[in-house]
Amino acid sequence: METTSRLEIRHECPSVEQYLSLRREAGLSPMSAAGAETGLPRSCFAVTLVEDGDLVGMGRVVGDGGCFFQVTDIAVKPSCQGRGLGKTIMREIKGYLDTLPSETYVSLIADGEAARLYAQYGFAPVMPMSQGMFLKR
Repeated sequence: METTSRLEIRHECPSVEQYLSLRREAGLSPMSAAGAETGLPRSCFAVTLVEDGDLVGMGRVVGDGGCFFQVTDIAVKPSCQGRGLGKTIMREIKGYLDTLPSETYVSLIADGEAARLYAQYGFAPVMPMSQGMFLKR
C-alpha cells in the first residue's frame, strides 16, 4: 500500500522550539529562545508548511505594520528541498505583501542562490543605489 504525505499551508508562526530547530537544520544563523518567544508573536505575517505533522518550511514578514516590512526566516528542511516548497512559502508571503499599500518598503536579505528565488517574486538588488548592512556584534 502506498501512502502519500499531505502538505498543509498554515498562516501561523511555528512554536519557539520548531522555529529554532528548523533554523538550525536549514543552516540559518542561530537565534535565542528568549528572542524567538518575544519576536514570533510580533510577526506581521507568517507561513508554515507542515507535512505529516512535521514542520518542513516556514517564512515570516516582520515590520512596523505600516511603512516598512522585511521578509525573513525563509527556511525549508534540507530533506524536503528541491520540491518547490520555497516557492510555496514565497507565493503565500507575496499574497500578503500584495495587500499592502504600494508605497510600503519591503526588503529582504538574500543569501547566495536564494536571490534567484526572490527575483521570481519581484525582489531586485538595491546595489549600487543602496547597500544592505547589519549591526555586527
